Amino acid sequence: MLPRRTGTVLGAAVLTMLTVLAVPAVPAGAHAAAVACGGGTSTGRVAVNGCISAERGSAGRFPTREITAHIRARNTGSRGVDIAYEAFFRVVDGGHWEKVGSGRVHVRAGESAGPLEVGSTTRVCGPVRVEIRVHARAGGAAWSGWSPAATRQCQT
Repeated sequence: MLPRRTGTVLGAAVLTMLTVLAVPAVPAGAHAAAVACGGGTSTGRVAVNGCISAERGSAGRFPTREITAHIRARNTGSRGVDIAYEAFFRVVDGGHWEKVGSGRVHVRAGESAGPLEVGSTTRVCGPVRVEIRVHARAGGAAWSGWSPAATRQCQT
C-alpha cells in the first residue's frame, strides 16, 4: 500500500510541475519582474498588446530599473501569419520616443504569442512615469495603431 500511495503522490507532484513549467507566466528575460499589459490594438487579423516590466538594479549607489518592453500578439484569422513588431520607450515628462527593439514571430491560426521580450533600457530611478508603446503588422500589411503600457519607474 505504501509504494502505491508514494507513487500516486509523486505522480501528482510531477504533473503539477509539468503544468507549471508548460505555461510560463513571465518570459525568461523578465524573471524577477511582473509584466503588465496595456490596452490592445489591431490590424486585420492581428491583435496586439504592449506590455512593460521594471526590474530593480543599481549603478553604484544609485538605484536603477531595467525597463523592458514586451508584446503579446494574437492571430484571429484562419491561417498562420508572420507578425513583425517594434517597441519604443520614453520618460513621460517631455521625453522623446526611442526605439528599444523589434522582431518577428510566426503565430498559427487562432493562437497567441507572448508576452515576448522586444527590448530593454536601464534608467537611474526618478519620480517619473515610464511608458512604452508597440505596434505590429502581419506579412507586410499596414502597421497597427499603437498599444501603450506604462509604469512608475521606481515604485516598490
